[in-house]
Amino acid sequence: MARPSKYPTELRERAVRMVIESRENHPHEAAAIRSVAAKLGITSTESVRKWLRQAEIDGGVRPGKTSEEIAEIKALKKENAERRRANEILKTASAFFAAELDRPNRY
Repeated sequence: MARPSKYPTELRERAVRMVIESRENHPHEAAAIRSVAAKLGITSTESVRKWLRQAEIDGGVRPGKTSEEIAEIKALKKENAERRRANEILKTASAFFAAELDRPNRY
């Protein structure tokens, strides 16, 4: 299970907005990302870059899986794993009971 982010959603959204707004004031996007990360006290510029890329995907500007699609895939994988575990339990139980039925009765 992934650890929860140490940065709240509001801060992430604000950082993305600030990078988008300040792109034209910097020679390249990386400089804008570094500037915004420093202003907001975000230690990893890579985190801001990832948030920006995901926001662009969610906005339809960049190709890729949206946040909703990623969440749906994650939920489906979890459900699939639960069903596999349940199937294994049922297989084991059915083998046990089938063996019990095959034993001769002792009266």
